[in-house]
Amino acid sequence: MKKLTALLATALIAATAGVAQARDLGPDEALKLRDAGTILSFDKLNAAAIAKHPGATLGETELDEEFGRYIYQVDLLDAQGVQWDVELDASNAQILKDHQDD
Repeated sequence: MKKLTALLATALIAATAGVAQARDLGPDEALKLRDAGTILSFDKLNAAAIAKHPGATLGETELDEEFGRYIYQVDLLDAQGVQWDVELDASNAQILKDHQDD
């Protein structure tokens, strides 16, 4: 029983450690990062996401910090009505993830 408790405790700590490594950034902090040149302008990031799905329209956007890296998340709606979740490295607009929204 002690082994099971220890395993469950270890799994819980590992799971919460991963969650603690990601945080949403507010608009003020995002603008400071942009102005400092740490991340690209939102126009450039949006253009890179739309280039992946030409003709798409922007939905919600979000900037997160994950493990010291700034990730820009964009919801897109393409011309066929398909929703896409696109994640970019906010420092260079590299596409990290691009998948249909479920």
